[in-house]
Amino acid sequence: MNTELTGIIVTFLLTVLLAFPLGKYIAKVYSGERTLLDFLKPAERFIFRICGIDPDKEMNWKDFLKAMLTINMLWLVYAFFMFLYQAHLPMNPDGNPNMTPDLSFNTAISFLVNCNLQDYSGESGVTYLTQLFVITFLQFVSAATGIACLVALFNGLKHKTTNNLGNFWSIFTKTVTRILLPLCIVIALLLAFNGSPASYDGKDTIVTLQGDTVGVSRGPAAGMIAIKHLGTNGGGWFGANSAHPLENPNYFTNMVEIIAQVLIPIAMIFAMGFYIKRKKFAYVIFGVMTVGLLLLLIPTVISEIHGNPEIAKMGVTQATGAMEGKEVRFGPAASGYWSIVTTIISTGSVNSMHDSSMPLSGLMQMLGMLVNAFYGGCGVGILNYFIYIIIAVFISGLMVGRTPEFFGHKVEAREVKIAALVTLLSAFIIKGGTALAAYYFVHHGNADWAVKPSAWLNNPGYHGFSEMLYQYTSSNANNGSGFEGLADNNPFWNITAGFAMILGRFLPIIGPIAIVGLMANKKFIPESAGTLKVDSLTFGMMTFAVIIIITALSYFPPLVLGPIAEYFSMH
Repeated sequence: MNTELTGIIVTFLLTVLLAFPLGKYIAKVYSGERTLLDFLKPAERFIFRICGIDPDKEMNWKDFLKAMLTINMLWLVYAFFMFLYQAHLPMNPDGNPNMTPDLSFNTAISFLVNCNLQDYSGESGVTYLTQLFVITFLQFVSAATGIACLVALFNGLKHKTTNNLGNFWSIFTKTVTRILLPLCIVIALLLAFNGSPASYDGKDTIVTLQGDTVGVSRGPAAGMIAIKHLGTNGGGWFGANSAHPLENPNYFTNMVEIIAQVLIPIAMIFAMGFYIKRKKFAYVIFGVMTVGLLLLLIPTVISEIHGNPEIAKMGVTQATGAMEGKEVRFGPAASGYWSIVTTIISTGSVNSMHDSSMPLSGLMQMLGMLVNAFYGGCGVGILNYFIYIIIAVFISGLMVGRTPEFFGHKVEAREVKIAALVTLLSAFIIKGGTALAAYYFVHHGNADWAVKPSAWLNNPGYHGFSEMLYQYTSSNANNGSGFEGLADNNPFWNITAGFAMILGRFLPIIGPIAIVGLMANKKFIPESAGTLKVDSLTFGMMTFAVIIIITALSYFPPLVLGPIAEYFSMH
């Protein structure tokens, strides 16, 4: 077997093998059972005491969302002003300037919502202070926020009837102290010992083999790179992200970073099975998500290995596959695997340039973000999948002529309306934003403001449309990767993508929490002979069909105008 393909298979299997025991550990943490890290309890009690938090206070779904949204609003204001005045603050050895107000707006929202869309270049756009105390800080708390909201969903499913989804502050704190921080220390050490910088020195001056003198940025990057992947954040310390040799030095670190970014999303699936005591249900979800991964991954790897057919027409053999925009350290197969993994979850980090991907690969990447539920980000992946479950339960109930039920609770009009609204609003954000951008590009191409719309795109035609569609797809999915042929650091893109990110983050969180809060408060209905088995293969297939139908109906037209048209134009 091709060694590159072997590397992909080994990486995925290692991820699953590590995720299973981690899922069991996570379930114990939130169940209050004894774990190896119980020695951190005094530190947690100290945090609760100085913050005036009662960790045992019960919260219904409204209280839970209120706590989550208010602290996120505070973090947004803090981040905005830090970016706006970063040049006047310490820890800026390279003398990087302040961000403009529109870029500060975009960047603060981007890292708050776990998107990490970077309209600036990592090493030159922010200072060591903002890299550590804003960006890295937000990468921890945004991941913990998503996981805490998923645990609230677990609590709603676990009990027969309850009005208590758990205490946001307690779950949030434990997520940071018991899960994210310990794992990040291990990953950061692995990266630092393999060449990722971990010092506070400024730029170093080196002489290349060609005799050129260049400045190489450094900084305490290893810790930030660890949480950017573990927390499915994705923003790079360096502008080239994980294609940069200091951010991703070799094939071993490439495997570490891929495993890190998929580890918690898969572990949370297993954790759900242990926590709510429905392991079969968790295995069905894992199976559906893994099938979704493979359906996106296999065409991508084949497309990248075979390369560009236009080059083949000229009689040139691409022995190494499509290598434009790829790192020779990793090759097209590993780059294709990374590109799908990073887009089906909400990481968005890259070890190759997605704008250089084959059209079929770009289509698969966008489909991964449009579905946004094949593993997904930390916590929010299962929250998104829960929306599809509610719709599948509703449709299944209609098919058999019964009132839809899920885990002993009736799924009624309110819950279905919320689920439908979430899916419709996501489609509106993506297609509405792309339509607005296309309109301005066509009708205001010579406008004299910021960057002219006529200079937005490096590529005309179908691929140029894909660049704009990808930007809003990535923003809505809180992914953060991009087709970098798009010139996006201007008021239009900073502001419109900022609103897309904040709506794309919180609507799919508010919806599932509201649904499970309403359902959990209803009278429990014991299972009977006519109860729909949601932990069966049949229901898994039904949910998968719902995912395909909703995605196709919502997004087929714009995909035809972009990557599909580009694919057929090449053949």
